[in-house]
Amino acid sequence: MADLPSRARVVIVGGGVIGTSVAYHLTRLGWTDVLLLEQGRLSGGTTWHAAGLVGPLRASESGTRLVQYSAELYDSLEAETGLATGYRNVGGVIVARTEDRMVQLRRTAANAAAYDLPCELVSPERAQELWAPMRVDDLLGALWLPGDGKVNPTDLTQSLAKGARQRGARIVEKVRVTGFDVTETPAGRRVTAVRTDRGDVEAEVVVNCAGQWAKALGDLVGVTVPLHSAEHFYVVTEAIEGAHPDLPIMRDPDGWTYFKEEVGGLVVGGFEPEAKPWRSPDDLPYPFEFQLLAEDWDHFSVLMDEALLRIPALEHTGIRKFYNGPESFTPDNQFLLGEAPELDGFFVGAGFNSVGIASAGGAGRALAEWIVAGEPQDDLVGVDVRRFAPFHGDKAWLRSRVAEVLGLHYAIPWPHRELESGRPQRVSPLHERLAAKGAVFGTRMGWERPLVLGPAELDHTWGRPDWLAASAAEQRACREAVAIFDQTSFSKYVVAGPQALAALQWLCAADVDVAVGGCVYTPFLNVRGGYEADLTVTRTGPEEFLLVSSSATTIRDLDWIRRQSTAAGVGVRGTDVTEAYAVLGVMGPRSRELLESLTPADLSEEGFPFATSREVRLAGSTVRATRMTYVGELGWELMVPVAEAADVYDAIAAAGASYGLVDGGYSAIESLRLEKGYRAFGRELTPVLTPVEAGLVFATALAGDKPFLGRAALEAHRAELARGGARRRVVSIALADPEPMLWGGELLLRDGAPVGQVTSAAWGETVGACVGLALLRHDGPVTADELAAGGYQVDVGGDRHDVRVTLRAPLAG
Repeated sequence: MADLPSRARVVIVGGGVIGTSVAYHLTRLGWTDVLLLEQGRLSGGTTWHAAGLVGPLRASESGTRLVQYSAELYDSLEAETGLATGYRNVGGVIVARTEDRMVQLRRTAANAAAYDLPCELVSPERAQELWAPMRVDDLLGALWLPGDGKVNPTDLTQSLAKGARQRGARIVEKVRVTGFDVTETPAGRRVTAVRTDRGDVEAEVVVNCAGQWAKALGDLVGVTVPLHSAEHFYVVTEAIEGAHPDLPIMRDPDGWTYFKEEVGGLVVGGFEPEAKPWRSPDDLPYPFEFQLLAEDWDHFSVLMDEALLRIPALEHTGIRKFYNGPESFTPDNQFLLGEAPELDGFFVGAGFNSVGIASAGGAGRALAEWIVAGEPQDDLVGVDVRRFAPFHGDKAWLRSRVAEVLGLHYAIPWPHRELESGRPQRVSPLHERLAAKGAVFGTRMGWERPLVLGPAELDHTWGRPDWLAASAAEQRACREAVAIFDQTSFSKYVVAGPQALAALQWLCAADVDVAVGGCVYTPFLNVRGGYEADLTVTRTGPEEFLLVSSSATTIRDLDWIRRQSTAAGVGVRGTDVTEAYAVLGVMGPRSRELLESLTPADLSEEGFPFATSREVRLAGSTVRATRMTYVGELGWELMVPVAEAADVYDAIAAAGASYGLVDGGYSAIESLRLEKGYRAFGRELTPVLTPVEAGLVFATALAGDKPFLGRAALEAHRAELARGGARRRVVSIALADPEPMLWGGELLLRDGAPVGQVTSAAWGETVGACVGLALLRHDGPVTADELAAGGYQVDVGGDRHDVRVTLRAPLAG
C-alpha cells in the first residue's frame, strides 16, 4: 500500500470522472504536484454506473461549449494515453409527441444555429430511418443532432487518470478523507491540510470532487455544497433487432425515456417526473463501492411502460440487468463549480445531475483554470457554487427538492417555469398582504417574489399566456400613473470603515467618490474587463456605503468584495443587511404626488434630483429614499426597516387610491426595463462581456484617470475594436407584429443568416409588441445607420418574424 506524501500543492478528494478530469487538466496547465485520493477504487462511486451519454447542445452557449470540449477530448484521449475511452460519435435523435414539444425542438434547433452546431428538424419517417427499432405513428417530428456521442465512463476515468499520472500527478486509492485543517488569516479562513485514515497531507488547495459525499465533506468545514442523492434507474436488455454499435442515442422526453445501444441490446433509462430520494447526505454508507441499490420495478414501471410504447419489440425482449444507482442532484439542476466563499483554497466540483459524463471534460478544465488563475476564465455564473447560500444546505429541504429536480431533465422548459418544492423559504413582510391581493409568486435566492397579481396561477404556454393581461395593466399603471413593487429581495450590503472608499474605488468601474447622498450605477469588472456584478453604490457617510445588487448574487458579491479588496491591499468586508430592510419601489409619473402626501421631505426635482438618496420621514417611519429606477419612470426605492414595512406599505396603499396606485410584480418590471433597454446581470451582462459590448461605457470612469479593476483590459478591448474586425454588441429589439410572443433565447437573423441571440424578452405594453435585448455578432462597427438598414428577423418556434434592431431602446430617453 502506497504511503501518502506529507504535502501536495493540490489534493483532490474523489476519483470519479470529475476528480480525474480536474487532475488531468491541472497537470496540463503545469501544476503537477497533485495528489488525488479515492476512498475506494477509481470510478467506484457514481461514475461506473452512468449511462455515458454525451450531448453537446445545451440551453446556454457556455454550457454547449463546455460539453463540446468534452466530446473533443474523449475522442482524442486514447491517442495521448493509450487507453481507450469507448467514445463513439453516433448522433442523437429527440422525438416529439405533442405540438408543445415540437415548439421546444424548433427552439432547440434555433439555439443550435446560434451556436453554430449541426442540427436538423426531421419528419417521423426520417427519425425512424435513423432509429429503426422505434414506432413513430404517434410522433409529430424529431430533432437530429449529429454531434451526440456515447462513452464508457469507467474507461474514460482510467484514461484521464493515466493522463494525469503521465504528467506527475499521484493517485492513491483506498484512502478515506476524514477532515480538514483550517487556519484563520487576515483575509479569512483557509484550508491548509487534508486528514485521512492514513495520515494528514498539507495542501495549498483542496478540491472536493466527492460526488454524493461532497456535501458531508463540505459540512465538516462549514462549506455549503447543496446536493442530495436520488435513486436513478435503467435496464440493459437482451439483443434487439436494429441495435448496433453505431445506433444513435434516442430520447423520448414526452415519455421521460432515453435509449442507447449496448452489446447488441438497449440501455433503457429515463427521468421520471417524481423521483425517489435516497439517503440523507450525512447518512451515506461506507464502504459503498461499485454497488447498486435494490431493484424497484414498481417505481421503474412509469418509464418501462413508456419504453414499451415507443419500442414494441421490448414486449418480447429479456432484461440482462436492472441498474439502480444513486446520483446526486442540486436544487436547480445545474452542477456546482468553484472556490467556496466560506473557505479559501477549498474548491468544489460536484452535483452533476446525471450529466457528469458529458460535462466532465469541460468542467474539469474550467475548474482547473479557476484554480490556476484564481478566478473563472469563462462564463460559469450558472454553475458557480456561490449562487447558493447556507440555508440551501438544509437536508430536509434538499430531500424535498430532489424529488422534483430529477424530472426537470425531460420536462418542457416553459417560460417562467417555477419549481414548487420546498417553498416558501424566505418571505418579505408584505407577503401575506400581496397574497391576499392575488399575487402569484416566483422565487429568487429563496425569496418569494410577486410575479403578477390577479391570475389564479401562471399558465404554461409558448404563446400569449392568460396572465399577460394582468401584467399589462401593471405596466400601464407604472407608465401612466403609479405602481408599487415589493423589491425586498434586492441584495443589500454595507461597506464601512477607513478603507471603504479606497476599496470601492478599486472595485467599482464608476467613480463612487461622490458627496454623501449620491447614488452611482456601476459594475464590478474582472481583470479581463467582464462583468462580475451590476449594482448601485450609495454614499451614506464619509466612510460608509450602501450597495444594492441583484437578488441572486448575494454570496458571490460579498465574496468578490472580500477577495478582490484584500488582493488590492485595501481589505474590507461587506455586511449583508438584506433581511433587515424591505424595499418598496414606488414608480410612475404620479409617484412624487403620492409620496409628497406622506412626507414633509422636499421631493421636487431641485430638492431631490435623480441619483440622490437620503433618509426621510414617511408615514411615521424613517426610511431611506433613493431616486433610482429599473423601470424607467420617475420614482423612489424606499428602504424600510422590516418591522415597519407593513405599516408603510399600508399607508402608501391607502393614499395611493387617489393617484391610481396599482400593485405590480416582477413580470411587469421585466417588461418595463426592456422597453427602456436596461441590462440584467447573468443575461446581458456576463463575465465574458465588457461595458463596451454592453453599450454601458458611460457607467464607468474610463473617460477619466481613476484606476479600477479591469480598466487595462477594457482600454485594450476598446482600442482593439477601434481598429475594426468582428465584435459583439448588446442591442434592443422590438417586433413589428404584436402577435408573436418572445421569451428570450430566440435566434436573431439578418437576411436569413444567424447573427445572434435574444438574451431577454417580454411583452411591452407601451410599445404594443414584444421587446427585448439581444447579443448581436457583427464583422465591424455596429452603428445606428447600419442597424436601420434592416433585414433582421427572430425565429419564434420555427416561424420567422421581422424585428427592429436598434442601439437606443424603444422607449429610451
